[in-house]
Order: sequence, then C-alpha cells, then structure tokens
Amino acid sequence: MAAVRVGVLLSGRGSNLQALLDARAASWEVAVAVSNVAGASGLARAEAAGVPARTVPHQDFAGRAAFEEALDAELRAAGIDLVVLAGFMRVLGPEFVARRRDRLINIHPSLLPAFRGLDTHRRALEAGVGWHGCTVHFVRAELDAGPILVQAAVPVRRDDTEESLAARVLAREHKVLPLAVGWIAEGRVKVENERVVAVDPQDSSVNPSQ
Repeated sequence: MAAVRVGVLLSGRGSNLQALLDARAASWEVAVAVSNVAGASGLARAEAAGVPARTVPHQDFAGRAAFEEALDAELRAAGIDLVVLAGFMRVLGPEFVARRRDRLINIHPSLLPAFRGLDTHRRALEAGVGWHGCTVHFVRAELDAGPILVQAAVPVRRDDTEESLAARVLAREHKVLPLAVGWIAEGRVKVENERVVAVDPQDSSVNPSQ
C-alpha cells in the first residue's frame, strides 16, 4: 500500500516538522511543507530533508477565503492525504476544515480542553495546575476543539518558568505527533460520535495517554 502523503502547515521554526521528518515511517511520508510566513525557518528544515517547501503569505490575499484556496491548491498539487498543523498560527475557516474533515490534525500545547488559544504555558502557571502538556486532535471549526487522538502530560514544578515548562512540553510534542500520524496512516484509529477509538478494540498500543 502506498505511503500516506502528509502535508505540514507551519508558521515558525518547524521543530514539530523536524520530529516528523526524523520519524518518517513506511506507512507515511512528509510530502510538502507550507508556511504563511516568508522565510520561516521550518521551510529550511524541509528543504534540507529534500521535501518541497512552499510559501503562501496570508497578507498577499484580500481575505481568508482566497488565502485558504491558495493553501488548498498547494496541498492538492502535492497529492496530500493528511494535513498536520504544526505551529500554524492562522485560524482556518469552516469550509477548509470541513473539506478535510478527519484528515486534518493539530498539535496544541495544553491538555485540551484546558487552555485553548495562545499563551498556554503562562496561563497554566498562573492557574497553579499540577500537570500541563500537549494534545494532538482532529480539527473542527471551533478553535482548539475536535476529537482527541493523544495527549502527553508533564508535571509542573514549583520553580518552573514559562520557558522551562514550554521546553518540557515541546519534548513531549515531538514524541506524540509522529505517533498520532502513524496511527492514522496505518488505519488504526477512527472517529465515532466525535471520539477517537481504536479500529481494533484489542489494539492496546492505541493509547490516548502517553
């Protein structure tokens, strides 16, 4: 069976893209990286790995619909089966999301549904939570919502700063994102009633808690 072709959308340094490039498996491959930011360092990571890198600057378009049509055109041209939002700092519209329903995932730096949106590490520290982490989920029109594929938690330490907490969470992101992509590519998970379940109920390796 042909490898699932993964397209990565990013806006910055692309460390999660690098995690995917490093974890490339027989069942899937990163086939294109697209950024809305010209010169995003993540694009250089793609090029270094021999992956096509494209730029679609959002400010070049009159509105979101035109921007997203250009994004979608790049993904279609690359024959993309699964889209991964990896530090992509634009909210996608409902039409784009619906077009790729259950073929569009995001990684978010919190244990959703806690701390949706931005500044998650600062907000976690201010809230005094004992655990923080990251979530990989299928994308829905609502911000940072959708069926959860996998989460990974880290303890919050008394002496944590935003930077130290972010670094530990990022290390977990680099583990769980390739894991989730593999589950999808291998057909091991499906969405039922807006929950992710294992296709084979006996498949104990499909565990939402990592």
